Amino acid sequence: MSKRDYYEVLGVSQDASKDEIKKAYRKLARQYHPDVSEEENADEKFKEAKEAYETLSDDQKRQQYDRFGHAGAQQGQGGFGGFGAEGFGDFSDIFDMFFGGGGRRDPNAPRQGQDLQYTMEIDFEEAIFGKETTIQIPKDEDCETCDGSGAKPGANVSTCSHCGGSGQMNVEQNTPFGRVVNRRVCQHCSGTGQFVEEKCSTCGGDGKVRKHQKIDINIPGGIEDGQQIRVTSQGRAGVNGGPPGDLFVLVRVKRHEFFERDGDDILCEIPITFTQAALGDELEVPTVHGRVKLKVPAGTQTGTHFRLKGKGAPNVHGYGQGDQHILVKVMVPKNLSDRQKELLREFHELSGEDSLDEQQDNLFTRFKRAFKGE
Repeated sequence: MSKRDYYEVLGVSQDASKDEIKKAYRKLARQYHPDVSEEENADEKFKEAKEAYETLSDDQKRQQYDRFGHAGAQQGQGGFGGFGAEGFGDFSDIFDMFFGGGGRRDPNAPRQGQDLQYTMEIDFEEAIFGKETTIQIPKDEDCETCDGSGAKPGANVSTCSHCGGSGQMNVEQNTPFGRVVNRRVCQHCSGTGQFVEEKCSTCGGDGKVRKHQKIDINIPGGIEDGQQIRVTSQGRAGVNGGPPGDLFVLVRVKRHEFFERDGDDILCEIPITFTQAALGDELEVPTVHGRVKLKVPAGTQTGTHFRLKGKGAPNVHGYGQGDQHILVKVMVPKNLSDRQKELLREFHELSGEDSLDEQQDNLFTRFKRAFKGE
């Protein structure tokens, strides 16, 4: 699922200050907050603005986003559960606009459900080519027995006599500055504004039951370890008719025995014998796309790199294909037979000892000059 640029969402430039970002977000929050807006798709636009603000208002997240885009901004922690309240520090300001100070709001107003995070581990090849899979997550759903009311079917439900059905109570308190009136959630009805004589035996009066739900996930080819997939409206259910939250699937990629990822490129180390390095050879080397032939020229040194164009990972955003890089490592034999030793001594004599010594002297001379700063 493609996302709009966060700066574009808030309508600010990339060098905007924190105050400009906050001002732009508050303007959008007033316009699209689900509790006050009647515009089409207001809840989606509000969540989009909230996500953009949470990233750009945090220096570290903003730096990651500027460097790596949405993938960098969504680096998360493992585990499963709600996202909690972190990142929502300025929500009290928004509530002040709508509900009149103190960050308190109508407990019966519709509220968006909590976002969820699920960690999925996949194989190296699955990350390269992508896959479709099904996960199962626990979710709270309306109780079918009581239709989410929390009351036993047929039981009497009356208006709370303490708060008059508002779900809130005014608490007066004398202070050195005079009498202060605070509005709090009614403790007798827990903010519902209703009194239930008999609670539902299925949900215990909560109106919600925990169930396991299967969700189809499409993992795009080229996804990297630590990136997340956002599945809209698959988080926890909303409260009082509010929209559900989102599900974020955090992808963890297993290490491969031979391959390593470097962005869209794949790295692989290939051992070759001393003879292959000296005389040259044509090898079959592994790639995630199958085995391919690689010509190793005579005189290849250990540490030499070869590039196999287009044999890497696809870009997760569709920007082309990476390459595979082969690092050659020349294996020096340890246990030689007498005949092998004799042949190597003969090879050494035929190679010209004076020529080799001259090459070594030149190499050591360059090292000495480099360390002395000449």
